[in-house]
Amino acid sequence: MSLDLTRIPTPHISASKEEIADVVLMPGDPLRSKYIAGTYLEEPVLVNNIRGVQGYTGTFEGKKVTVMASGIGIPSISLYTYELFNFYDVDAIIRVGTAGSINPEMKVGDLLLAHTALTDSDFLKHFRLPEDYVPQPDEALLRKAVGIAEEELQKKEGSRIHNGIVLTEEIYYAQEDGDMIGYWTECGVDAFEMEAAALYANAAQAGKKSLAVFTVSNNILTGEEMDPKDRETALDLMIRTALRTAVE
Repeated sequence: MSLDLTRIPTPHISASKEEIADVVLMPGDPLRSKYIAGTYLEEPVLVNNIRGVQGYTGTFEGKKVTVMASGIGIPSISLYTYELFNFYDVDAIIRVGTAGSINPEMKVGDLLLAHTALTDSDFLKHFRLPEDYVPQPDEALLRKAVGIAEEELQKKEGSRIHNGIVLTEEIYYAQEDGDMIGYWTECGVDAFEMEAAALYANAAQAGKKSLAVFTVSNNILTGEEMDPKDRETALDLMIRTALRTAVE
């Protein structure tokens, strides 16, 4: 799809075309966007704050990168990724977020790269994609991220890397249904989250690249949860993996 300059800025993104990098990191939480920009980027500049959805552009290892929040859930991330891909001509979006594990072998603090994102939403029915389409990331981006994650893991003891399947939930509290957990476990799902399938579908429709990288924040089966005080340091493996994937 060709860039339509008449749609920049959009009703949801106030930045100019030049203020958005070719690759965007996308956490859900605007405060996490601010944290990543302030901690990891050099000379970050706030380029969007409409509805409090903070987006910053700076440099990482000398290369321009944008980090911008998506909000929670399919409707929110589908809106922002559609505009970035189709109006701002962004080449790739890498989601960084947390996921709840339903795999007993996947521990809190582990890194999960989603090679597939199943969903219980009807969202995909509204796309002009093949009937057998399954939301998946760009293969080259995924391979690069796996290699970088393995390098980064050498600096951080106690975590492991998983290349697995997530379920993009439409309703967060549906996970309290034990039958639902059993069903998706049988389908091979490793963890629940709420955005990846929409990101992958938007990228596929636009002919762009995408990837979702997660830190396991809790295990739904065991009740184990990450201490809120540990979240900033625990997310470092995920954030550095995503940033290096974006610029290398």
